[in-house]
Amino acid sequence: MTLATERFSSRADAYARYRPGYPQSAIDLLAASCRLSAAAAVADLGSGTGILTELLLARGAQVFAVEPNDAMRAAAEARLGTQARFHSIAGSAESTTLPDASINLLVAAQAFHWFDVPAARREALRIVRPGAFGALLWNERPARVDAFLVDYEALLLKHAAEYAAISASRADERGMREFFGGTMQFCTFPNQQHLDFVGLKGRLMSSSYAPEEGHPQHEPMIAGLTEVFRRHARHGEVVLRYRTLVYFAQLRPGS
Repeated sequence: MTLATERFSSRADAYARYRPGYPQSAIDLLAASCRLSAAAAVADLGSGTGILTELLLARGAQVFAVEPNDAMRAAAEARLGTQARFHSIAGSAESTTLPDASINLLVAAQAFHWFDVPAARREALRIVRPGAFGALLWNERPARVDAFLVDYEALLLKHAAEYAAISASRADERGMREFFGGTMQFCTFPNQQHLDFVGLKGRLMSSSYAPEEGHPQHEPMIAGLTEVFRRHARHGEVVLRYRTLVYFAQLRPGS
C-alpha cells in the first residue's frame, strides 16, 4: 500500500468537495461529553481538508488542524484560512509539533486507522492537559444496507483491490482502547448524502482505494458506477447513507 501520508495527494479536491460532513448531533455529543466549548483548544489529528475542523470552529473553539499531507492541508487552508481560530499545522498524530499540555480535546475523523497507535498515544499524552478527552469519528456504512449500497459495495469489491483491507482496519476497538488507555464510550448517529452522478463519482474518487485514471480497473469501475447509478437514481440522485460512529474517552496515562 501507498504510505498513509501520501495516499490523498491527488484526491484533495475530490475529498473537499464530495466527502460527507458530520451530523450536528455528533458535535453536540462532543460538547456535552468531551468538553468542546468556545474556551477549548482542540487538536484535529489527520484533519485533511478541514471537514470536521470547520464544525469545531463553528462552536468557537481554537482548532489546531494537524495534517501531514501537503495537498490536503492546502485545501483546508483555502477553505478556512481566513478564520482567526484556525491554525494549520504541518505534522502528524505521532509528531504534532504542539506544545506540552496545550490541548483540551483531541479528535480524529476518518484518520485513526492510519495512525501508529503506540506513538500517537505517547504524543497525545504529551500535548493534552489533565482530564482532556479524545474522540474518534468515522462515517461508515449503516448496519442495514439498502439495494443501492449492496450494488455499490459489490462494485468496490470487484474493482478496488484495497477496499476490503482498508474497510476492515477502521474502527478497530482494540487499537482505540490502547490509544485512550481507559474506559471507552460509543455513540452512533444517522448521516446521509444526496448525490447526482457527478457527486457520486467524486465521492468514490475521494477514496484512497479507488483506482485512478490510467489504472486498468478505473474505466471498468466508472462504467459499473454509471450502471449502478442508472439502476438506483430517483429524480437524478441516489442517497448514500452512513452511520456516524463516535468513540470517546478521557485520555488516561499509565493504563
